[in-house]
Amino acid sequence: MIAPFDSRNEKYRSPFGAVEEGTSIHFTIRVPKDFQCSYAELAIKSDDEYNWEYHKMFWFGTEDDSYDLWECDFTANRVGLYWHGFRLRTRYGERYIIKTTVDEKSYISATPGNAWQITCYKKGFKTPEWPVGGVMYQIFPDRFHFSGEEKETGRKDITIIDDWYGLPQWWPNEHGEITNTDFFKGDLKGITQKLSYLKDLGVTCIYLNPISKAYSNHRYDTGDYSTIDPMLGTEDDFKELCHEASKMGIHIINDGVFSHTGCDSLYFNRNGNYGDGGAFRDQKSPFYSWFKFNNWPYEYHSWWGFYTLPEVHEEDPSFNEYINGENGIVRKYMRLGNSGWRLDVADELPDVFMQNLRKAVKAENPEGFVIGEVWEDASNKESYGARRRFLLGDQLDSVMNYVFRNAILDFCRGVDSKYVIDKIMSVLENYPKPVIRVLMNLLSTHDTERFLTLVAGEPLNNRDRAWQAKTKLTAKQKEYGIKLMKIASAIQYTLPGFPCVYYGDEAGMEGYKDPFNRCGFPWGKENQELVEWHTKLGTMRSQISALWDGEFQNVFSKGNILSYLRHDKESGIYCAFNMGEVDVIMDIPAALNCGKPHMGTEIINGRVIVPAKGCAFITM
Repeated sequence: MIAPFDSRNEKYRSPFGAVEEGTSIHFTIRVPKDFQCSYAELAIKSDDEYNWEYHKMFWFGTEDDSYDLWECDFTANRVGLYWHGFRLRTRYGERYIIKTTVDEKSYISATPGNAWQITCYKKGFKTPEWPVGGVMYQIFPDRFHFSGEEKETGRKDITIIDDWYGLPQWWPNEHGEITNTDFFKGDLKGITQKLSYLKDLGVTCIYLNPISKAYSNHRYDTGDYSTIDPMLGTEDDFKELCHEASKMGIHIINDGVFSHTGCDSLYFNRNGNYGDGGAFRDQKSPFYSWFKFNNWPYEYHSWWGFYTLPEVHEEDPSFNEYINGENGIVRKYMRLGNSGWRLDVADELPDVFMQNLRKAVKAENPEGFVIGEVWEDASNKESYGARRRFLLGDQLDSVMNYVFRNAILDFCRGVDSKYVIDKIMSVLENYPKPVIRVLMNLLSTHDTERFLTLVAGEPLNNRDRAWQAKTKLTAKQKEYGIKLMKIASAIQYTLPGFPCVYYGDEAGMEGYKDPFNRCGFPWGKENQELVEWHTKLGTMRSQISALWDGEFQNVFSKGNILSYLRHDKESGIYCAFNMGEVDVIMDIPAALNCGKPHMGTEIINGRVIVPAKGCAFITM
């Protein structure tokens, strides 16, 4: 039976996906004739309203003598989310068309049920042009490359790891604490020295984990926002990195950690390393109002209960001015040469703070980029009792796309690709088009296990750090993992948005959770097969405009096969992936019948071979 409604098919709903404020949406439903439907309504409500509105639909004919067709138009005039379904008057009484499974799409029910989402974003919402079609590369600065220039930090409480290829210090100290004070000495000049390597990979943007002065190697415990960590170098080193990168067409974005600081900081100063000031030591400190004390000084709100990370009151006027003001931190680093910010734990930042930050970024550079860390569907995310407005035009340009990452991981683990494509389509349906074009599509990050380990290694299953430290991929596991890594990265590079490679993923790095996912880059020991593969993918992205901002069309995605088409006015590419154990021969979409095989793809007798545990690409 034909589904009565399919929100992803323009025969039922046009236009597809999120809409700009003021857009008229056309709805069509199909109702079996034996229901003898005499009246149909669109049931719809905005997210912040309790009551539903009902809009009359009009009968306009039949299809195959089996279905009555009803239609109506609705204009989305309020920025935010809408929810909708359909109400029918039938021979069986009142009935509802509701959202259901991946296979059914929708069905007619005696009771109301799941509704469809419509995202309505701000009229005129635009995102930067420069990320479109590019490749991002995430660098954990302490572990990417050491320039050879020794630094004098004056610190006596750190451990220097002399073996660049060794493991980070994972065991607790004599007090049972993990301090993250072991350093490999990677620095900003080291990154500058490797820009040509990144350029060859096709990288157009570097995302740096925090570089401000801090106590730990990860630097998410900010000590002084305004100062580059001495272990990484100087402000001049950062300016040089931005300048030299720019000459190669590479942009730099920084990690903004604004939901908390470190307790060992200029602002809080629990350890007294910043003199007599700071909120912990002086209630008259200019920073006192930044923090949330229950009982000064020892009882205060901290990020996820870590006393080393006191939470900030982001709506405090002085904090907001310090970060987002005319001469604030955001604009300082942009004036030094960066092109934007990735916001740590964006779902823990208040709306007004992110709106102010966006204004600061865009005032400094209209093409400045703002990305948020959100692990779920960012269009309908709720946190702290409220629906978030990340993607509606006043806050973020993009988010870290963990939804795509989880879909790719599922595919590599053998999940039926009809569920994989459903996850992909959910993002394309819910996210505004300006956001989709610059989505940050990742496989690994500093917060996750390395993708190679996830798909080929023994499952972690909550094992401790001692087990993680000694457990590596066997030669057989690594061989298998490389096959899957090539599939995963090919999907990552060809889906809407742009790929973000976590440093070393392209070189075959492995590792379980922090700190094993943060080892030194294996210079001289890279897996050349993967490096070459990523280089080819980067070249493909640079040459095929359909991968920059082209439309996405699912072709055939079921079982072990995932395939789709990307196209724009100038070019098109058919992408097919096979997680099965045998080669599959598939028909080529009509639009690419005269296309050319790409990346080693074979075409025989007008059909394409998709190798077992492999990929196929056809371009036009």
